[in-house]
Amino acid sequence: MSDISFRKRLRYWFDNTTSRGTGAMIVMLFAATLVLVTLVAAFVTSTGVDPDQRGFPGVAWAGLMRTLDAGTMGGDEGGPAFLLAMLAVTIGGIFIVGTLIGIITNGIDAKLEQIRKGRSFVAESDHTIILGWSSQIFTVITELVEANASLKHACVAVLAERDKVEMEDEIRSRIPDTKTTRVVCRTGCPIELVDLEIVNHRDARAIIILPPEGENPDSSVIKSVLALVNNPGRRKEPYHIVGVLRDPDNLTVAEMVGGDEVQLILAGDMIARISAQTCRQSGLSVVYTELLDFGGDEIYFKPEPALTGLTYREALHAYEDSCLIGLRNPDGSVLLNPPMDSRITDGSMVVVISEDDDTIRLSGRPAPAVDSSSFSTEPRPHGGPERTLILGWNQRVPIVARELDGYVNPGSELTMIVDPEFDLDESQVLGREYRNSKVTLSRGDTTDRALLDSLDLASFDHVIIQSYSDALDPQQADARTLISLLHLRNIREKSGYSFSIVSEMLDDRNRELAEVTHADDFIVSDKLISLMLAQVAENRELKAVFRDLFDPEGSEVYIRPASMYVKTGVAMDFHTVVEAAALRGETAIGYRLMSEVDKPQGGIVVNPDKSGAVTFTGRDRIIVLAED
Repeated sequence: MSDISFRKRLRYWFDNTTSRGTGAMIVMLFAATLVLVTLVAAFVTSTGVDPDQRGFPGVAWAGLMRTLDAGTMGGDEGGPAFLLAMLAVTIGGIFIVGTLIGIITNGIDAKLEQIRKGRSFVAESDHTIILGWSSQIFTVITELVEANASLKHACVAVLAERDKVEMEDEIRSRIPDTKTTRVVCRTGCPIELVDLEIVNHRDARAIIILPPEGENPDSSVIKSVLALVNNPGRRKEPYHIVGVLRDPDNLTVAEMVGGDEVQLILAGDMIARISAQTCRQSGLSVVYTELLDFGGDEIYFKPEPALTGLTYREALHAYEDSCLIGLRNPDGSVLLNPPMDSRITDGSMVVVISEDDDTIRLSGRPAPAVDSSSFSTEPRPHGGPERTLILGWNQRVPIVARELDGYVNPGSELTMIVDPEFDLDESQVLGREYRNSKVTLSRGDTTDRALLDSLDLASFDHVIIQSYSDALDPQQADARTLISLLHLRNIREKSGYSFSIVSEMLDDRNRELAEVTHADDFIVSDKLISLMLAQVAENRELKAVFRDLFDPEGSEVYIRPASMYVKTGVAMDFHTVVEAAALRGETAIGYRLMSEVDKPQGGIVVNPDKSGAVTFTGRDRIIVLAED
């Protein structure tokens, strides 16, 4: 066994002590100061060279003062031995104090650097956590800020593998005013248990998981869910987790991991359904945006014991400035536009559209007497076959084709054009049977103006521009979409064609560049998914509502001629419209005035004041919830 020298042991001890941090080094300097002062005081006292004969305590105190302030020895008098002793303690003090200042400065810098890195604990409760970072985060935070506007103190905590300062700067530049909501950013991995502790996930009201932008984003979402629900230190109460998945094949695994604690939105499936629905009904995009964002009217759940025993039809008139659209049964099931004779039972909740949760108020007045002479008996017009053109390709196109076939009338046509440089499995759309549509697929450059001019666009009712998101990066894909969109708008404007345009953008900044106020020109992007995320994070029950709204098997939003429900040219209140729609088993939620189609909302009014007078023309529309 080799002998270790005292010098090596001392060096080893010194290294271990200094590695313990600023506090250990300060204690070590304090000890060195005591040793120095004690030795000098003992020397001066034992040799009797102190001219003032102050004794050990007095000399020790004087020496300590000299270590802290070298200027105190300027007036010293005494023999050479005494002055040399004071000089020694002063020089030692200079080194000690200089080192102390350096240690304290470095310690403060290290602490500031640690804070800047975003590793400190978020001492919040009842807050919303966002795990991950993508372009969706700005829309999600904006909506959460609006949702929290009525709260005095709200907090959104972001945990992502990015620099804290960079995240805060980017959020501040995109969302300058967060109102009553504090946005706190922390740097960490959303799937690491230690990092999740930083944002205090146990006390969170809701947790939103954003898929990262890159390959296989679903795996990150599933791992984050697993880290939360299987955490050994998790809370006893169920979490409220909301996430986004891209691949439907991963839904079963994610739900198996998260159980009832996770609400998942299939982004591709939802965007495809919205594209299919909005391209067919002018103005429907405005209605969906109004219902999904927190800036206007939203969907809420509320218990209303005063309505117990009433039928759904009777309850339709119970609100003046809110709109009843469905019921949540005591077993948790949600039914939009239920049968008109459905009874509201104990434990039921009403599903309403209202400006805010505190504006859901019963009018307290008896149901108004509705003038049935204003009702119309005009049958619902049965449209003919429709022609739809899809430009571009991604994995959502087969879903769009399937959804469109469920809505259109027999004899309809669906034409697809895909750039020849992109590979695709044509059997995904051509290898299945369609009940109502004839589907054809051809090749061509979808950004080429000559090709677009040759397509006889006047014969098409709807045009959908799909992003090449499977083959190109987001900016390149959006560039192609934007070029096709600009060509189509120009063709429609110059020729006077009336086809609707629904386009898909990946980056929300590109959507803002291409945004217009025309209600027949809608851009579908991840912004809609972000809006849904924020809505479901505020109320988990909304997942069932959205599933019903965007599923062809449930009740959807339709915009139909006003003449189907009421007589035109006659002034009436919206109570009359509500009752006229109820006679057809439908729930009226608004209207569209075609005289205001050029205004920002395209003439769309959702949840109007029911007592306000309105006169419809033959061109106007009623917005209803109906099964078909």
